[in-house]
Amino acid sequence: MSETASIILNGSSYEFPVVTGTENEKAVDISKLRDQSGYITLDPGFKNTGAAKSAITFLDGETGILRYRGYPIEQLAEKSTFLEVAYLLIYGDLPTKAVLEQFRTDIKSQMMIHEDMKNFFAGFPSKSHPMGQLSCLVGALSAFYPESLDPNPTPEEEDKTIINLLAKMPTIVSWIQKKSLGHPVVYPKTNLGYIDNFLNMIFGEVNQDKTFDPVVIDAMHKLLILHADHEQNCSTSTVRIVGSSNANLYASVSAGINALWGPLHGGANQAVIEMLEAIKNDGGDAEKYLAKAKDKNDPFRLMGFGHRVYKNFDPRAKIIKKACDDILEKLGVNDPVLDIAKKLEEAALNDQYFIDRKLYPNVDFYSGIIYRALGFNSEMFTVLFALGRLPGWIAQWKEMRENKEPIGRPRQVYTGQTERNYVEITQR
Repeated sequence: MSETASIILNGSSYEFPVVTGTENEKAVDISKLRDQSGYITLDPGFKNTGAAKSAITFLDGETGILRYRGYPIEQLAEKSTFLEVAYLLIYGDLPTKAVLEQFRTDIKSQMMIHEDMKNFFAGFPSKSHPMGQLSCLVGALSAFYPESLDPNPTPEEEDKTIINLLAKMPTIVSWIQKKSLGHPVVYPKTNLGYIDNFLNMIFGEVNQDKTFDPVVIDAMHKLLILHADHEQNCSTSTVRIVGSSNANLYASVSAGINALWGPLHGGANQAVIEMLEAIKNDGGDAEKYLAKAKDKNDPFRLMGFGHRVYKNFDPRAKIIKKACDDILEKLGVNDPVLDIAKKLEEAALNDQYFIDRKLYPNVDFYSGIIYRALGFNSEMFTVLFALGRLPGWIAQWKEMRENKEPIGRPRQVYTGQTERNYVEITQR
């Protein structure tokens, strides 16, 4: 017998099916509640509302579990590459060697960007925020590839759009970085891999390829893998709800980029570095700010500690902490801001106040430190987050279409004025 749940409203009982996920997650399907009773549920922020059935990412915040398509994030970060994980998320299974090689080749062949986009790009003010540029440029791809506008593409046409976006994203990000420095853009090279190409376009010079330490390459793979998907968060839900209107992939991802921009979401790693900069400018006394963080009457909050989903620890932070330590040791970076970060990290891992409250350094804390050590300015951090999250957004958009999910249309509880008559302006 199927499990059901009862809701009693004004003496009337309504039965609703209970849905059980593959990891034994339970949900009450109230999709017909309004039709049967006239009531809706109210859940500000959708913190307790399941908007989709998804087979992409499993997250258990209580026990610190994160899996992509069933594979533990620890194994993928240690053994896989970013493009292999991208293929896994988008298509559901790890690729064979031949399939992965073709995937890489297809992406490499599409990394160049139409030269006319330079005219569009040149119109941005020199001080415009990188995320604003990224959102506009990704959205503009639909104008250069109008075949993506077909709401019912063939699987082959959809794959072309997916490959095109995966290929052009790192090139767009590199353009934004170069523009911020006033440097000429570096074009992608067919003899370089995805990460090598990206770093060369970011840090290289025209007609002069740059080589990178394997520790740096490995850290970039890990950072992008750890950010590749994270279940139904703000930006992912945005991509799905925009895509539910049959909006094309470029438009849907552009919307996700805007959602990610916020400091409560993707902007958290930028906020970490800005906090560290503020501490440095105030004398660099980490102990002073640790005391402020413990003072409930002080508005100061440590950025990059704790997580709204993970109640114990962020499994991604454990992985990236080692990469962070390796990067700092390998590069021998001498940076007072990063010295402050290490002091805060040590205190948070050993201070009973933080241990009791499970305020451990999270992935945003370590990713911000790594990006700064590599030479990125803080405004680029969220753009790098978007580069990593791209496969997840694509996978979620694709799954939503394959599941034939209806257009997103949340309800509301109206709290405004009841009906009233218009009054002429002369009588007000």
